[in-house]
Amino acid sequence: MISNFFIDRPLFATVVSAFIVIAGLAAFRELPVAMYPNIAPPQISVSTVYPGASAEVIAETVAAPLEQALNGVEDMLYMLSGNSSTASSLTIAMTFAVGTDPDIALINVQNRVQSAVQLLPEEVRRQGVSIQKALPSFLMILSFDSPDGRYDDLFVSNYATLNIVDELRRIPGVGNVQVFGARDYSIRIWLRPDRLTELGLTPADVAAAVREQNAQSAAGRLGDEPTTERVDLTLSVTTQSRLSDPEEFERIVLRVGDGGEVVRLKDVARVELGARDYGFALSRQGRPVIGAALQLAPDANALQAAAAVYAKMAELEPSFPEGLEWSIPYDTSNYVRTSMREVALTFVEALVLVFFVVWVFLYNLRATIIPSVAVPVSLVGTFAGMYLLGFSINSLTLFGMVLSIGIVVDDAIVVLENVERHREAGEGAFEAASKGTRQIAFAATSGASPSSVRRWTFSSTTIASSTTRPIASTSPRSVRTLTE
Repeated sequence: MISNFFIDRPLFATVVSAFIVIAGLAAFRELPVAMYPNIAPPQISVSTVYPGASAEVIAETVAAPLEQALNGVEDMLYMLSGNSSTASSLTIAMTFAVGTDPDIALINVQNRVQSAVQLLPEEVRRQGVSIQKALPSFLMILSFDSPDGRYDDLFVSNYATLNIVDELRRIPGVGNVQVFGARDYSIRIWLRPDRLTELGLTPADVAAAVREQNAQSAAGRLGDEPTTERVDLTLSVTTQSRLSDPEEFERIVLRVGDGGEVVRLKDVARVELGARDYGFALSRQGRPVIGAALQLAPDANALQAAAAVYAKMAELEPSFPEGLEWSIPYDTSNYVRTSMREVALTFVEALVLVFFVVWVFLYNLRATIIPSVAVPVSLVGTFAGMYLLGFSINSLTLFGMVLSIGIVVDDAIVVLENVERHREAGEGAFEAASKGTRQIAFAATSGASPSSVRRWTFSSTTIASSTTRPIASTSPRSVRTLTE
């Protein structure tokens, strides 16, 4: 049997054990760590915004062209689209077959979307179409607020978007950062229908005037080549940039009459600086907060990514304005860290029990050291097998290791007990090791209950040694039946 192969070659067995430990430790450093295994099929998310449009308009003018272009993309199983009339947004979630490379799927989706961009409304093209890999779960959620009420949610959202979110996206292991309850600054124009009717204007006229006059264009340069005369300076002509103040928007000209009458935006509307979207609100303990959900990148280490997030926030916190605070109400790395700590605790407890049981019942230091060394070798080598099979350190694999610790400990004690039984019968070390492992190797490797093998071995030995009749006076059939 294979057990005799290693018993005959103790030096080779030692080298193999050392190699298993080294491979397991090296694999442990490279294994991804997450709360759950990554078994979900890859998903690609396509999202865009059509400000002011209803759900029906978004479905007819935006969703229909995109769905027609995305239909039939390689390895796609199905897609699910949904739009919101309150947020004027569209999201298309595409699910691909298990085993599909997410990066290749992302490129295929981008190519399909580019072919449909020209069919989308101008306002949608202006907002842009976002395409990204959808990750199934969140690593952690950060919240930002002003407990003393010094800053409103609009200021907090703008500060977090400009100074914190981009820093978090650059952390290794963070796949994406999704902001909840964002309040981006935006100019809001409240039209007065009575004034529009009185002046003979429509909302479309106002939108066209704002779009035309709130633009930045290149005006060229003075004195640039080719010129008929030599000039000393070449000057770039700078025109008015995009408007950024409510007073500037109020001066937008809507119409100029024949007699020089000028109708401006402030004559038919109220202009103010507010948030772009009020359709989503997030609160914690009764206070409005801004949330940033961090998603773990594929095959990333959750513990390392979480530690990097804490370090980055500690680095950014001194630059926060006074009165702005942050917290992490949800962190999945705590569960992973606790699971790994429990596995390590179970491992230590198992070694202590092995040492105690073998020492108390066998009272042999050498017999105690052998399972105390063999058990760690088998468990550490498990990480090498996990790495080769593409597994990650997650709740399920850690649970499996906790169960396997009991099996390994039980097998180590039973095999050692059987070998020591042959030693007590007067056999040499080599013969006892060879016969003891051969008798119980199949039960240990096949998952059979070692206690049943132990009972069979003990009963057959007791009966054979307690008989006083000569073996020749007993029929072989009766002896065979008695020992079985």
